[in-house]
Amino acid sequence: MGVFQSLGRSGLRLCHMIGSIALFIVFSLRWCLIPPFYGRQIVRQLIDVGYYSLPVVGLTTLFSGMVLALQSYTGFARFSAEDTVATVVVLSVTRELGPVLAGLMVAGRVGASIAAEIGTMRVTDQIDALETLSTRPMQYLVGPRLIAGTICLPILVLIGNIIGVFGGYLVGIYRLGFNSSVYLSKTLEFLEFSDVMLGLLKAAIFGFIIALMGCYHGYYSGRGAEGVGKATTNAVVSASILILIANYSVTALFFG
Repeated sequence: MGVFQSLGRSGLRLCHMIGSIALFIVFSLRWCLIPPFYGRQIVRQLIDVGYYSLPVVGLTTLFSGMVLALQSYTGFARFSAEDTVATVVVLSVTRELGPVLAGLMVAGRVGASIAAEIGTMRVTDQIDALETLSTRPMQYLVGPRLIAGTICLPILVLIGNIIGVFGGYLVGIYRLGFNSSVYLSKTLEFLEFSDVMLGLLKAAIFGFIIALMGCYHGYYSGRGAEGVGKATTNAVVSASILILIANYSVTALFFG
Protein backbone atom coordinates (compact mmCIF):
# COMPACT_ATOMS: atom_id res chain seq x y z
CA MET A 1 0.00 0.00 0.00
CA GLY A 2 2.94 2.31 0.59
CA VAL A 3 3.78 2.28 -3.11
CA PHE A 4 0.24 3.26 -4.09
CA GLN A 5 0.17 5.98 -1.43
CA SER A 6 3.43 7.40 -2.78
CA LEU A 7 2.09 7.35 -6.33
CA GLY A 8 -1.14 8.99 -5.19
CA ARG A 9 0.70 11.76 -3.36
CA SER A 10 2.90 12.36 -6.40
CA GLY A 11 -0.15 12.53 -8.66
CA LEU A 12 -1.89 14.98 -6.33
CA ARG A 13 1.21 17.18 -6.18
CA LEU A 14 1.42 17.15 -9.97
CA CYS A 15 -2.24 18.12 -10.34
CA HIS A 16 -1.83 20.85 -7.73
CA MET A 17 1.21 22.26 -9.53
CA ILE A 18 -0.52 22.21 -12.93
CA GLY A 19 -3.57 23.97 -11.51
CA SER A 20 -1.43 26.51 -9.70
CA ILE A 21 0.56 27.31 -12.86
CA ALA A 22 -2.67 27.60 -14.89
CA LEU A 23 -4.13 30.10 -12.42
CA PHE A 24 -0.84 31.98 -12.34
CA ILE A 25 -0.91 32.27 -16.15
CA VAL A 26 -4.50 33.56 -16.11
CA PHE A 27 -3.80 36.20 -13.47
CA SER A 28 -0.51 37.21 -15.09
CA LEU A 29 -2.08 37.73 -18.51
CA ARG A 30 -4.91 39.67 -16.91
CA TRP A 31 -2.58 42.11 -15.18
CA CYS A 32 -0.47 42.45 -18.34
CA LEU A 33 -3.48 43.96 -20.12
CA ILE A 34 -4.87 46.20 -17.36
CA PRO A 35 -3.38 49.65 -16.66
CA PRO A 36 -1.35 51.10 -15.12
CA PHE A 37 1.59 49.90 -17.18
CA TYR A 38 4.94 50.32 -15.47
CA GLY A 39 7.01 51.57 -18.40
CA ARG A 40 10.23 51.96 -16.44
CA GLN A 41 10.04 48.37 -15.25
CA ILE A 42 9.32 47.12 -18.77
CA VAL A 43 12.31 49.01 -20.21
CA ARG A 44 14.54 47.72 -17.43
CA GLN A 45 13.51 44.15 -18.15
CA LEU A 46 13.91 44.63 -21.90
CA ILE A 47 17.51 45.66 -21.33
CA ASP A 48 18.18 42.88 -18.85
CA VAL A 49 16.56 40.09 -20.86
CA GLY A 50 17.51 41.27 -24.34
CA TYR A 51 20.67 43.36 -24.38
CA TYR A 52 22.63 41.49 -21.71
CA SER A 53 21.73 38.10 -23.22
CA LEU A 54 22.98 39.02 -26.69
CA PRO A 55 26.64 37.97 -26.19
CA VAL A 56 25.66 34.54 -24.86
CA VAL A 57 23.17 33.90 -27.67
CA GLY A 58 25.57 35.23 -30.31
CA LEU A 59 28.46 32.99 -29.26
CA THR A 60 26.21 29.95 -28.94
CA THR A 61 24.65 30.30 -32.39
CA LEU A 62 27.96 31.23 -34.04
CA PHE A 63 29.76 28.08 -32.98
CA SER A 64 26.64 25.96 -33.51
CA GLY A 65 26.47 27.11 -37.13
CA MET A 66 30.16 26.42 -37.60
CA VAL A 67 29.92 22.92 -36.12
CA LEU A 68 26.78 22.20 -38.14
CA ALA A 69 28.56 23.10 -41.37
CA LEU A 70 31.47 20.78 -40.54
CA GLN A 71 29.24 17.89 -39.52
CA SER A 72 26.95 18.30 -42.52
CA TYR A 73 29.89 18.30 -44.91
CA THR A 74 31.31 15.16 -43.29
CA GLY A 75 28.00 13.32 -43.67
CA PHE A 76 26.98 14.54 -47.12
CA ALA A 77 30.43 13.96 -48.60
CA ARG A 78 29.74 10.22 -48.40
CA PHE A 79 26.84 10.68 -50.81
CA SER A 80 28.48 13.32 -53.04
CA ALA A 81 25.91 15.89 -51.82
CA GLU A 82 28.26 18.57 -50.49
CA ASP A 83 26.30 21.32 -52.25
CA THR A 84 23.42 20.89 -49.77
CA VAL A 85 25.50 21.97 -46.79
CA ALA A 86 24.41 25.61 -47.06
CA THR A 87 20.74 24.66 -47.25
CA VAL A 88 20.98 22.35 -44.25
CA VAL A 89 22.76 24.99 -42.19
CA VAL A 90 20.29 27.80 -42.86
CA LEU A 91 17.18 25.64 -42.39
CA SER A 92 18.47 23.95 -39.25
CA VAL A 93 19.50 27.22 -37.65
CA THR A 94 16.33 29.17 -38.47
CA ARG A 95 13.86 26.39 -37.70
CA GLU A 96 15.37 24.57 -34.73
CA LEU A 97 18.84 25.37 -33.47
CA GLY A 98 18.45 29.13 -33.24
CA PRO A 99 15.23 29.19 -31.17
CA VAL A 100 16.04 26.16 -29.02
CA LEU A 101 19.64 27.06 -28.19
CA ALA A 102 18.75 30.69 -27.54
CA GLY A 103 15.83 29.61 -25.36
CA LEU A 104 17.95 27.24 -23.29
CA MET A 105 20.75 29.78 -22.83
CA VAL A 106 18.33 32.55 -21.86
CA ALA A 107 16.55 30.14 -19.51
CA GLY A 108 19.83 29.52 -17.72
CA ARG A 109 20.69 33.20 -17.46
CA VAL A 110 17.39 35.09 -17.24
CA GLY A 111 15.14 32.43 -15.72
CA ALA A 112 17.51 31.91 -12.82
CA SER A 113 17.91 35.67 -12.35
CA ILE A 114 14.15 36.29 -12.28
CA ALA A 115 13.51 33.46 -9.83
CA ALA A 116 16.33 34.57 -7.53
CA GLU A 117 15.25 38.21 -7.58
CA ILE A 118 11.56 37.60 -6.91
CA GLY A 119 12.35 34.79 -4.46
CA THR A 120 14.59 37.11 -2.47
CA MET A 121 11.81 39.70 -2.43
CA ARG A 122 9.44 37.04 -1.11
CA VAL A 123 11.88 35.98 1.62
CA THR A 124 12.56 39.56 2.72
CA ASP A 125 8.83 40.44 2.69
CA GLN A 126 9.22 43.03 -0.05
CA ILE A 127 6.26 41.53 -1.93
CA ASP A 128 4.08 41.96 1.15
CA ALA A 129 5.35 45.54 1.41
CA LEU A 130 4.19 46.21 -2.16
CA GLU A 131 0.70 45.06 -1.22
CA THR A 132 0.63 47.38 1.77
CA LEU A 133 1.56 50.25 -0.59
CA SER A 134 -1.47 49.41 -2.79
CA THR A 135 0.76 48.07 -5.58
CA ARG A 136 -0.26 44.76 -7.10
CA PRO A 137 2.81 42.47 -7.10
CA MET A 138 1.56 40.49 -10.10
CA GLN A 139 1.20 43.69 -12.10
CA TYR A 140 4.44 45.28 -10.95
CA LEU A 141 6.76 42.26 -10.88
CA VAL A 142 5.34 39.59 -13.18
CA GLY A 143 3.74 41.61 -15.99
CA PRO A 144 6.85 43.53 -17.14
CA ARG A 145 8.95 40.36 -17.14
CA LEU A 146 6.43 38.41 -19.23
CA ILE A 147 6.19 41.26 -21.73
CA ALA A 148 9.98 41.61 -21.93
CA GLY A 149 10.57 37.88 -22.35
CA THR A 150 7.96 37.55 -25.10
CA ILE A 151 9.34 40.54 -27.00
CA CYS A 152 13.08 40.08 -26.53
CA LEU A 153 13.59 36.42 -27.37
CA PRO A 154 12.35 36.68 -30.99
CA ILE A 155 14.74 39.60 -31.50
CA LEU A 156 17.58 37.60 -29.97
CA VAL A 157 16.73 34.60 -32.14
CA LEU A 158 16.63 36.72 -35.30
CA ILE A 159 20.09 38.11 -34.54
CA GLY A 160 21.30 34.65 -33.53
CA ASN A 161 20.04 33.17 -36.80
CA ILE A 162 22.07 35.69 -38.77
CA ILE A 163 25.17 35.01 -36.67
CA GLY A 164 24.71 31.22 -36.92
CA VAL A 165 24.30 31.27 -40.70
CA PHE A 166 27.33 33.56 -40.91
CA GLY A 167 29.33 31.04 -38.86
CA GLY A 168 28.38 28.30 -41.30
CA TYR A 169 29.37 30.62 -44.15
CA LEU A 170 32.82 31.22 -42.63
CA VAL A 171 33.46 27.50 -42.26
CA GLY A 172 32.11 26.73 -45.72
CA ILE A 173 34.26 29.35 -47.43
CA TYR A 174 37.51 29.31 -45.47
CA ARG A 175 37.61 25.72 -44.21
CA LEU A 176 35.68 23.63 -46.73
CA GLY A 177 36.58 25.59 -49.85
CA PHE A 178 33.11 26.47 -51.19
CA ASN A 179 32.66 29.26 -53.66
CA SER A 180 31.24 32.32 -51.92
CA SER A 181 28.55 33.19 -54.48
CA VAL A 182 27.45 29.57 -54.84
CA TYR A 183 27.19 29.16 -51.06
CA LEU A 184 25.09 32.30 -50.74
CA SER A 185 22.79 31.28 -53.60
CA LYS A 186 22.26 27.85 -52.02
CA THR A 187 21.56 29.53 -48.69
CA LEU A 188 18.80 31.72 -50.14
CA GLU A 189 17.42 29.23 -52.65
CA PHE A 190 15.41 27.06 -50.26
CA LEU A 191 14.94 29.48 -47.38
CA GLU A 192 11.34 30.64 -47.14
CA PHE A 193 9.72 33.38 -45.12
CA SER A 194 7.64 30.78 -43.26
CA ASP A 195 10.82 29.12 -41.96
CA VAL A 196 11.97 32.34 -40.34
CA MET A 197 8.52 33.12 -38.94
CA LEU A 198 8.21 29.64 -37.46
CA GLY A 199 11.47 30.15 -35.59
CA LEU A 200 10.34 33.54 -34.33
CA LEU A 201 6.99 32.10 -33.21
CA LYS A 202 8.83 29.44 -31.24
CA ALA A 203 11.05 32.12 -29.75
CA ALA A 204 8.07 34.15 -28.54
CA ILE A 205 6.59 31.05 -26.88
CA PHE A 206 9.94 30.16 -25.32
CA GLY A 207 10.40 33.70 -24.00
CA PHE A 208 6.98 33.59 -22.36
CA ILE A 209 7.77 30.20 -20.81
CA ILE A 210 11.12 31.37 -19.42
CA ALA A 211 9.67 34.49 -17.82
CA LEU A 212 6.63 32.57 -16.56
CA MET A 213 8.65 29.83 -14.86
CA GLY A 214 11.07 32.32 -13.34
CA CYS A 215 8.24 34.44 -11.95
CA TYR A 216 6.18 31.47 -10.76
CA HIS A 217 8.93 29.70 -8.84
CA GLY A 218 10.26 32.97 -7.45
CA TYR A 219 6.80 34.18 -6.39
CA TYR A 220 6.08 30.96 -4.50
CA SER A 221 9.61 30.54 -3.19
CA GLY A 222 10.19 28.91 0.15
CA ARG A 223 11.65 30.74 3.11
CA GLY A 224 15.36 31.17 3.60
CA ALA A 225 18.35 30.80 1.31
CA GLU A 226 17.49 27.16 0.67
CA GLY A 227 14.05 28.09 -0.64
CA VAL A 228 15.50 30.68 -3.02
CA GLY A 229 18.06 28.17 -4.25
CA LYS A 230 15.38 25.56 -4.92
CA ALA A 231 13.22 28.13 -6.69
CA THR A 232 16.13 29.09 -8.95
CA THR A 233 16.91 25.48 -9.80
CA ASN A 234 13.27 24.61 -10.43
CA ALA A 235 12.83 27.66 -12.67
CA VAL A 236 15.72 26.69 -14.95
CA VAL A 237 14.87 22.99 -15.08
CA SER A 238 11.13 23.46 -15.67
CA ALA A 239 11.71 26.17 -18.29
CA SER A 240 14.21 23.98 -20.17
CA ILE A 241 11.88 20.97 -20.17
CA LEU A 242 8.87 23.03 -21.26
CA ILE A 243 10.93 24.61 -24.05
CA LEU A 244 11.72 21.17 -25.47
CA ILE A 245 8.09 20.06 -25.14
CA ALA A 246 6.80 23.25 -26.75
CA ASN A 247 9.37 22.92 -29.54
CA TYR A 248 8.08 19.47 -30.46
CA SER A 249 4.44 20.56 -30.15
CA VAL A 250 4.84 23.59 -32.44
CA THR A 251 6.90 21.59 -34.96
CA ALA A 252 4.33 18.79 -35.02
CA LEU A 253 1.53 21.33 -35.42
CA PHE A 254 3.10 22.92 -38.50
CA PHE A 255 4.87 19.93 -40.08
CA GLY A 256 3.07 16.92 -38.63
